[in-house]
Amino acid sequence: MYGNTENTNKVSLFKKIKFKFGKILAQHFPGNKTRVRGLKLCEFSVGKKVYIGQDLIVASPVSEKSCNLIIGDRVAIGPRVTIVLSSDANWSKLMESLDFIKSTVTLEDDCWIGAGAIILPGVKIGKMAIVGAGAVVTKNVDPFTVVAGIPAKLVKKI
Repeated sequence: MYGNTENTNKVSLFKKIKFKFGKILAQHFPGNKTRVRGLKLCEFSVGKKVYIGQDLIVASPVSEKSCNLIIGDRVAIGPRVTIVLSSDANWSKLMESLDFIKSTVTLEDDCWIGAGAIILPGVKIGKMAIVGAGAVVTKNVDPFTVVAGIPAKLVKKI
């Protein structure tokens, strides 16, 4: 019994280290292929021919199964993008009356996320949609549309 618990703890610690290392690679490494590998180390789903700009921040807890990032094929993510998979007020008394927000973010095939955009938990960016630079995306973006602003609003259909 103790042997199994010990092995479970080692696997858990290894997963945590792997996850943290993957996020560091995805955020700071200068080569795109390595940034993509970093996200895959975190066990996020990453499609083919994905571009990830430098300084990508994926805000999520290490071991939360309900937080996931799904990136389709040929997605382009600009520099300094923040993808929030979970959010809470940490040790604040606010947590007595607020829920811990955690969800999946999905970037469908061929979408383009502009530099400095922020995508909040539970958002799906549709196929071939464009998120303008600096936008804060609080709700789903339909396929073949362009959104921009704070909060992001429809600019035009493609």
